[in-house]
Amino acid sequence: MLTEEGGTSHTSIRHEARSLYDGMDRPGALTFVPAGAERLGFYRDVNLSYSALWIDPDIGLPGCERLRDLPILVNKKDVVVATLLSSLRDEMALGHKPDSAYVEHLVALVSLRVANLNREQHPPIRHGCLSRRALGRVRAYIDAHMNSDISLSELAAVAGMAVDSFARRFKATTGLAPYAYVIEERVRRAEMLLRETGLSIGTIAFRLGFSSQSHFTTTFRRLRGMTPRVYRVNSSPEF
Repeated sequence: MLTEEGGTSHTSIRHEARSLYDGMDRPGALTFVPAGAERLGFYRDVNLSYSALWIDPDIGLPGCERLRDLPILVNKKDVVVATLLSSLRDEMALGHKPDSAYVEHLVALVSLRVANLNREQHPPIRHGCLSRRALGRVRAYIDAHMNSDISLSELAAVAGMAVDSFARRFKATTGLAPYAYVIEERVRRAEMLLRETGLSIGTIAFRLGFSSQSHFTTTFRRLRGMTPRVYRVNSSPEF
């Protein structure tokens, strides 16, 4: 849970008759409660809004296997987790349905960061690259399912690997996380369609698996520095 705005004048959290936190809630405060844990909270002068990310304890994503064993964390600080949760909130507030791969990647990152907040240090594991054959299968799958909601687990299955190992090896091979790679491929395909066809921007967005035209426009502008319409005018004046 991430406190987005506002706060309290006093917050007290207890677990199994033990005090976990005694202080105040303020924007940017992060709290993690593992599955099955119960906590008792007392709040005074409450005026806050927060975002909550619920993670299935049985999800098979990197970093998540450690969440069951972590203690309750109350009002910690982590800029990366706060940014990730705020970005997901903003995306959904605009009416966009995030891709499964995006959400899975975000959950994996949040889980790893939360584990680090508990100061559990583990030696880094070095992973090699994907084989040329495995990478080729994954690229072909992405190309064939460009208009679908491609999940990280699907791509890992195509490569014949566990999700954790696949995600790390894919990034080591391409320099991009799987989700970022899928988005980049969609934007590249969009560039071609904008240059070489007269399809409407809404149709292109639909064909490439974006949840809406505004989602496509926002993503294209973030990666290319201009809207699809401006790109089309600059590259194909006849359209």
